[in-house]
Amino acid sequence: MSAASPGRRASVAGAAVLLACLAALLLMPLGVDKFYVQLVTKMMIMAVFAMSLDLLIGFTGLVSFGHAAYFGVAGYVLAYAAPQYQAASLWVSLPLAMAVSAFLALVIGLFVLRTSGVYFIMVTLAFAQMLYFVFHDTKLAGGTDGVYIYARPDAALGEWAGGWKPFDLENFVHLYYVVLALLVLTWIVLRRVLDSPFGRVIAGIKVNEPRMRSLGYATFRYKLASFVIAGTLAGTAGYFAAAQFGYVNPDLLGWHLSGSAIMMVILGGMGTLGGAALGAFMMMLLELLFQGLTKHWQLLMGCSIVGVALLLPHGLLGTVAAWWGRRATTGDTERTDG
Repeated sequence: MSAASPGRRASVAGAAVLLACLAALLLMPLGVDKFYVQLVTKMMIMAVFAMSLDLLIGFTGLVSFGHAAYFGVAGYVLAYAAPQYQAASLWVSLPLAMAVSAFLALVIGLFVLRTSGVYFIMVTLAFAQMLYFVFHDTKLAGGTDGVYIYARPDAALGEWAGGWKPFDLENFVHLYYVVLALLVLTWIVLRRVLDSPFGRVIAGIKVNEPRMRSLGYATFRYKLASFVIAGTLAGTAGYFAAAQFGYVNPDLLGWHLSGSAIMMVILGGMGTLGGAALGAFMMMLLELLFQGLTKHWQLLMGCSIVGVALLLPHGLLGTVAAWWGRRATTGDTERTDG
């Protein structure tokens, strides 16, 4: 059997697992209550958010502690774009939220990417906290009370299509499938980006940035592009989070949410897009479980994250992938010896 067989089998197994998960998500709303459909919708939104952060942490080597800034700002863009007590147009407000998130990431990236290591972490946190206090301490958007979004975005097309509405986000099942499509599309886009020459360059930057510079690559530009892509995807997730819950407040920009996203990436496995998504699902399931056990659920949550970091340094998905690879290699060796 060829030496490539274990890797090939691992890829086939991974694809089979992804297809099984997708099938389960497609069928899930058909047999459960509204509460669980809305819960999984929230999980998928956070999975998109976690994957956007994994592009920075797991693939570019940039640990951002201010990633929630783009998530929260996009939610506020939806609140601003919606007429009072009326629905904003999805086809106008979503591109606007993505554009604002991208521009914000571009501006912040131009400053923070001139630092590295712990200084980068602290500067990203500082920018996010500045934005947090802009919304928290002023009446710009409701202050600490936040802003209500009374109607979810309207998906009706323009007069050229006769006002046809392909889906209704007020229907929680329709919203579920739109977010599921967003999750799949995000994974495909990021996978294509990472498999491209651009993806190989940012992987090289993570391993040895000085060497990439010596080879003639403008590493600052590559990191900035990665930073903007990640910020745009985070903003997209924040937009749908605001649409689902109909409410935005300054906490959506706070360091707590950024820290939660980092824990999701660690839990699932850095450098694996599927791991980041899995981490979002697992973390929210653990939160739900621990909240039902004790009012000190955050202590249990912290112990779980510490346990994963110590015992499973590659995260859940990374550990499973490594185990599967060893198992496949061992099986081939035994057959060859036999």
